[in-house]
Amino acid sequence: MAPKYLTGDKAGIDEFLSRFDVFLFDCDGVLWSGDHLLPSTAETLEMLRSKGKQLVFVTNNSTKSREDYKKKFDKMGIPCKVEEVFGSAYSAAIYISRILKPQAPKNKVFVLGESGIEQELATENVPYCGGTDPSLRRDMEPEDYTNIANGSMLDPEVGVVLTGLDFHVNYLKLSLAFAYLRNGATFLATNTDSTLPNSHTLFPGAGSVGAPLVKAIGREALALGKPSQAMMDAIEGKFQFDRSRTCMVGDRLNTDIQFGIEGKLGGTLAVLTGVSRKEDFLAEDAPTVPTAYLDKLGDLMG
Repeated sequence: MAPKYLTGDKAGIDEFLSRFDVFLFDCDGVLWSGDHLLPSTAETLEMLRSKGKQLVFVTNNSTKSREDYKKKFDKMGIPCKVEEVFGSAYSAAIYISRILKPQAPKNKVFVLGESGIEQELATENVPYCGGTDPSLRRDMEPEDYTNIANGSMLDPEVGVVLTGLDFHVNYLKLSLAFAYLRNGATFLATNTDSTLPNSHTLFPGAGSVGAPLVKAIGREALALGKPSQAMMDAIEGKFQFDRSRTCMVGDRLNTDIQFGIEGKLGGTLAVLTGVSRKEDFLAEDAPTVPTAYLDKLGDLMG
């Protein structure tokens, strides 16, 4: 069925909103692009709250923790509680601590990513290394090859490699991660987004950072962000919502919209301010089609 175009259709918007009690929102490309708040975003979220809707912010960006996101919401002038944010870094920390439950002496996580991952692992008391360690932000030296090969540079407690978006990725970090994987470490990813929307364009995403490891080791990481249903199950477990009365709002078809469809939510709403274009889902052979779409989230104001 073709998605319904809601921009400028007040009656259609009212009918659509009446079908849901809970809205799951992607952030980058939906609420904002980089540090630019998209038009009427704050007013739209306030309108939904005034109608008694529950809002949950579900992001694949692992560079920020829930506390970091709360600060960004505050800076953007959007009321938000830490408990309303559910990011891929938090999802990964929950998975590792409560489902994977790695046991000593192999219970440490090697992080290929930023401080958001480290902060969320810390909230779940999961030990980690790598990440933002300044000693790893350098070129690979000849002796590093020898020391990685003989194991003297490796932490014997590492049993998990977790990849995310890393703004300081380099050959040294990739080599360490690859060595841990070859030694049997579990391979996880906060998310596998190929791109990151920022400043009205696209940049390489977490999936692009982890791609060299996938190529080198010959297998995919278990992804714990959208569209992983492990993430949906975790969100549902925390917020206890009725999936049939829940809508996923996003800008990317193969993560956000697919996440809602595979999660058997009551509906999905695409916005055209981020990654996907309407031509991507209006084509007859489109593999992923939202229930409805808008030019921008602010169009929900009618």
